[in-house]
Amino acid sequence: MNPRGLHSRRIDVAMKLLGALAVVLLAGVVAQLARGGHEFPIYPSYYPHEIRIQTLAPDWAAALLVENKIQAYVGGEPQFAAAPPDSLRPIESLGAFVIVRVNPASPLTKTDASACDAIGSVIRDMASRKGAWTLHPYPVTPFHGDYLDHADLAEAAKTSVLDSAGAATPVRGLKVRASSALTKNLVRPQWLASRSDWDIEIEEASAADLVASASWDVNGWPGPADVRSGWFQAALLLAPSLAGATRDRVQTDLVRLRSRAYGNAVERINLERELVAALAAGCRARVAGYTVKREYISAEYSAGIENIGFDAIAGLDSPIFIRTVKLKDFPWNGWLSLGVDARPTAAWNPVAGFNDGFGRLMWSAMSDPALLPAPYDAGWMLNRISDVQQTPAR
Repeated sequence: MNPRGLHSRRIDVAMKLLGALAVVLLAGVVAQLARGGHEFPIYPSYYPHEIRIQTLAPDWAAALLVENKIQAYVGGEPQFAAAPPDSLRPIESLGAFVIVRVNPASPLTKTDASACDAIGSVIRDMASRKGAWTLHPYPVTPFHGDYLDHADLAEAAKTSVLDSAGAATPVRGLKVRASSALTKNLVRPQWLASRSDWDIEIEEASAADLVASASWDVNGWPGPADVRSGWFQAALLLAPSLAGATRDRVQTDLVRLRSRAYGNAVERINLERELVAALAAGCRARVAGYTVKREYISAEYSAGIENIGFDAIAGLDSPIFIRTVKLKDFPWNGWLSLGVDARPTAAWNPVAGFNDGFGRLMWSAMSDPALLPAPYDAGWMLNRISDVQQTPAR
């Protein structure tokens, strides 16, 4: 054996014994000074000193999670051969918007009235079909931090679709294009159309990709400030399909919201509601519902992780995950092994890239953003520091 290696091991053992003694002594002191209080929901800024990210197929990721060889699978749902053990926990976030669009070249959608009839027929028919989706014909979902400002409008939109589902007569001869397994299950078999000849299209729009496409990060400051709000994402999805006076009105409302041209919170919320209502009432594109993304983490003791912070839209592929995750084996640092569902395709630099799933996760680990997405909110939280107002002395 290498004498230097033996000497190093003796030092390691001695340091571990001294560390254990220090912990025991400290525990005795703390036990006498304990105070009751409230815990924070997350503890930011744990730093694993090594993070390994590897691309894994869903079935291989499931096997490695069960064997505790990775602690989380980011971006997709692993394919388990059997029911996953209790030590594996699902993290749920918004998966995709289910969008229904009309083909402007179709003879059945030439006018706004005919487009409304066609798109309405498809959504009403979708309402009766089961699958891995949730009927929600309103673009702000319960996963958005500003959902409570729109909850009554969302429920009214759903009730309207369900009440008219059995009463309205479907448009005859509709041809509907669908590409994914989910969207094909939402279409009557006799309506399914080829790639070129179609009237209506049903597609899934990834919520995480939508936010990433509109986001930027300059000198550690992420933005735009409203990118995680439901009304902002509704505009990204639906505003390009509008025309005429409705489009002009929506653009005016967007300018006011982005420039903060309102008097108070009540005026802001009313403006957001009016904007989304106009977007949702369009006849060229509508949101019919959404899917839920489930990413799995290992909570096994002691090879798993805990204290997970995640984003309701992006899930685990978010800076707050890397900044909060704590390994159970180590109180402050250690080896974090992650799997992702797709190979990197973007340029790996903060100017031209880091905009695919792999790149965003890696940039979350490498960068030090000033702000992090606030859990269960549409806003942001300061990273590692807070603006604490001192209580005046009495």
